[in-house]
Amino acid sequence: MAHEDEGAPTPYAPAQPGTVVAYRGATLVDGTGGPARPGTTIVVDGPVITAVGPDADTPVPDGATEIDLTGRYVIPGLIDSHQHLATPPNRPVAEAALRRQVYGGVTAIRDMADDLRQIADLTRATRVGEIPGPDIHYAALMAGPGFFDDPRTWQVSQGETPGHVPWMQAVDDHTELPLAVAMARGTHAVAVKVYADLPARTVAAITAEAHRQGLAVWAHAAVFPATPAEVVAAGVDAVSHVTLLAQQTADESLTSYKTKAPIDTAAIVRDGHPRLDALYDLMLAHGTVLDATAGMWTWMAEQADDDAARQRALANIDLSIRLTADAYRAGIPISTGTDYETDPGQPYPSLHEELLFLWRRCGIPAEQVIRSATLVGAMSMGAADRMGTVEAGKLANLVVLTADPLADLENIRAIEYTVKRGHRYDRADYAKGTPA
Repeated sequence: MAHEDEGAPTPYAPAQPGTVVAYRGATLVDGTGGPARPGTTIVVDGPVITAVGPDADTPVPDGATEIDLTGRYVIPGLIDSHQHLATPPNRPVAEAALRRQVYGGVTAIRDMADDLRQIADLTRATRVGEIPGPDIHYAALMAGPGFFDDPRTWQVSQGETPGHVPWMQAVDDHTELPLAVAMARGTHAVAVKVYADLPARTVAAITAEAHRQGLAVWAHAAVFPATPAEVVAAGVDAVSHVTLLAQQTADESLTSYKTKAPIDTAAIVRDGHPRLDALYDLMLAHGTVLDATAGMWTWMAEQADDDAARQRALANIDLSIRLTADAYRAGIPISTGTDYETDPGQPYPSLHEELLFLWRRCGIPAEQVIRSATLVGAMSMGAADRMGTVEAGKLANLVVLTADPLADLENIRAIEYTVKRGHRYDRADYAKGTPA
């Protein structure tokens, strides 16, 4: 090394081991979907929870900082299981979104394919604490060659050729999958995202090879021509976009991402469909997580440029409500992904809108919506051993609320502060568009 500079400052670094904090008197909603636990103590040592239990049975370690949370409610850090932070790359916009997310209670996100040259550095910067933001778990994308005239593929491959970069690869029958997956893994991705224009046999082959190399597989719920049932049967870990499940009801073979089969949306909204019931059974058997992005179509309707696009989005809102509610009743684990971010002037991240959509429109109880946004979110990214619930041995990712989220899920916005890896982010310190 030519010199030994200290590097950039890390004002948002995780708390150091040996820094012990005991949160006392909290009403805990622990992320499991169970009832609230009043009078609870949470002991944190650096970035990790070391004890959780009733106040009377959980001693405060000698030398610990004691914080009285009487009258406060604690939930696990929230997880957005579907984000895109760099399509196209814009570092100031991404940093602003990450900052708003963590001050809005979000301690982890799943980035579902982007320009990973930038995402990798944002992941490093939020992890070590150079900038405020949630932990980022991201995927490298694979799709059929026909997909790569999509303008978004050029946005995330600037200076290179779309489909021929490690973070976004065109795959066909001639692809050496062990090499392709190894290249994806070399981006430090934790998963391969299977996107579009791939037959069932290729989806299955990618999934098997990715799992062999220790990567998860996240897929669109329909990959075209691979059907939802074929995607699930391939063994992918999670599927995205609940409305794509409706492609299982198509009476003709699926062809390509650009030419989706016609679906009788009104009939599904009214009556459901036996093929969808069979699909839910298959998802249960495989343990497939559904990243529903249920409320996305409300945002799409607001963003529509013409009446036809607006009407299409409104129809998909009704479809999304029906399919998400049916999947929930079938027992499918549903995570809370958004696939968009709210306008920069808004005080809270898009994840809050998704939680409220699941509660208000899909009829999912508040404690189960919180479970979806915590434990199931952690499951969606293969991180349930480290986050998603408030229990000993997991990361100290907490949100402290001043009002009861189970009585009214709107109280998810009553944030006093967020704790991520033991570092505290006071909501009062958050100011739109300005650094901390």
